[in-house]
Amino acid sequence: MRLAGRRALVTGASRGIGRAIAAAFVREGATVVLASRKQDTLDAVAAELGPRAIPVACHVGRPADLDSLAARAGPVDILVNNAATNIAQGPCLTFTEAQFDKMVEVNLKSVFGLTQRLAPGMCERGRGAILNIASVSGIKPQWESLLYSMTKAALIMMTKSYALELGPRGVRVNAIAPGLIQTQLSEYFWKEGEREAFPYRRQPIRHLGQPEEVAGLAVFLASDEASYVTGAVYTADGGALLL
Repeated sequence: MRLAGRRALVTGASRGIGRAIAAAFVREGATVVLASRKQDTLDAVAAELGPRAIPVACHVGRPADLDSLAARAGPVDILVNNAATNIAQGPCLTFTEAQFDKMVEVNLKSVFGLTQRLAPGMCERGRGAILNIASVSGIKPQWESLLYSMTKAALIMMTKSYALELGPRGVRVNAIAPGLIQTQLSEYFWKEGEREAFPYRRQPIRHLGQPEEVAGLAVFLASDEASYVTGAVYTADGGALLL
């Protein structure tokens, strides 16, 4: 019960890494506000997780939705910015400005928007933990994924910048950079053909990562066990960056 009495907000909580983190937080005693676009999907997840899971539909790319989400969430001790998209896979010279804008809107502006809305309350209370879900693609560029790599690299720098300024006010800000995790978001890279074969079969830990293998690290960073940790970027990639 490392998070007993804490209130958390997890975006992108209806599936994949976000859902796994929300479930782990509930198991550790937290009350968790689940945010994602579709209310019915969130309701089903909340029914599985129990009464300490609170579903709130929100499109993180819309400022009005972020206002509503922040109001519904109330004062939170933990913010997990997990919601992301990857609508632009392929040769970099084929991408459009519309794709660029959408990737920035969801992968960066939503993190900025929620942090700007919720971190002031954490600072006033002198306590808080913010966790941004980045990617190893923000450290080492991912093939045919210019915009995703770009936004995740920017998210890592955003994490460090917030950590630098908010640390003296009691708020820790860290990032997790997963490698290839078996989620709907990443299925382009693991689902079929040659792409399924190359990403993880040469790395030191030779299995496709699972969302639960990220969630345990999230619990640590959100808990008091990480009280001396801020501005850090933890990889959970099976050693892929060693190659």
